[in-house]
Amino acid sequence: MAAPLADRPAERGGIEALVSLVADDMERVNSFILSRTGSDVTLIPEVASHLISSGGKRLRPMLTLAFSRLSDYEGDGGVRLAASVEFMHTATLLHDDVVDESDMRRGKLAARMLWGNEASVLVGDFLLGQAFKMMVEVGSLPALDVLASAAAIIAEGEVWQLSAAKDLSTDEQAYLGVITAKTAALFAAAAEVGPILGGLGERERQAARAYGNALGIAFQLVDDALDYGGVSELLGKNVGDDFREGKITLPVVLALQRADEAERAFWSRTLENGDIAESDLEIAVGILRRHGTLEATVARARHYGDIAVEALDAFPDSPLRRALIETVAFCIGRAY
Repeated sequence: MAAPLADRPAERGGIEALVSLVADDMERVNSFILSRTGSDVTLIPEVASHLISSGGKRLRPMLTLAFSRLSDYEGDGGVRLAASVEFMHTATLLHDDVVDESDMRRGKLAARMLWGNEASVLVGDFLLGQAFKMMVEVGSLPALDVLASAAAIIAEGEVWQLSAAKDLSTDEQAYLGVITAKTAALFAAAAEVGPILGGLGERERQAARAYGNALGIAFQLVDDALDYGGVSELLGKNVGDDFREGKITLPVVLALQRADEAERAFWSRTLENGDIAESDLEIAVGILRRHGTLEATVARARHYGDIAVEALDAFPDSPLRRALIETVAFCIGRAY
């Protein structure tokens, strides 16, 4: 039996270089975020701060800052849009935890467990409103269009995932469509607004967007694999959440393609019908490992990682460009 993914040595690559290169701007982003969570309604800063201060790599806003710098943009619009991106992401996390009935987020109790579903949804709406206010303040209609379109696509992706839950007929193409919408869309938009602010042309805009989109897909595919092959303490959430929620993720899609009658009956009982016994997660992991679908999922993540790296050819070599390449390796290396 293969070793758990999180027990294996990490691939080379990290985000330390990217973090260092955008550190000054990220400090401003963080200050901006804190200033925009204030409200006379006490519950709003309490709920927002619980999640915002709980960690997270802030990868999406770092992409906005990185591509703004790659595009030689020197104004403060990148900081505002980076904060907007983080608020959009935080809002989707608050909403997702309600939809998925999740108990943990980033190693802490989910906000809904402390303040309830209603507060989580409404504070998420507040953060989305603040995000759009900051976008308007930047004064770039093209950037506003990109981020507003992403917000709509993310919502579509979440509904699409909800409709696909427990549906064993979901194929690989459909699942990639879901994660492109619900996860990769914000990565893509976060990167694309950089060249927009810098006044670059369509080639650079599309290259930044392609990088973000491919990185976002790779990031989600690794998450899919880690949900069955990771360690809770490292993930910041419970291993097996996707399984317990009846989500048909890529490891399961690939396993279903190779399933015998008994395995298909197992997936039908657990994922379709929600009849899950205490030992069923272990059985599910055994099936996935037997068919090699965790490794196959990570292999697909590597493919999208290669696409992301290739997209950076549109930008000249620089420490920042090399840091973005290392970031791809880091996102995929989480699986090992």
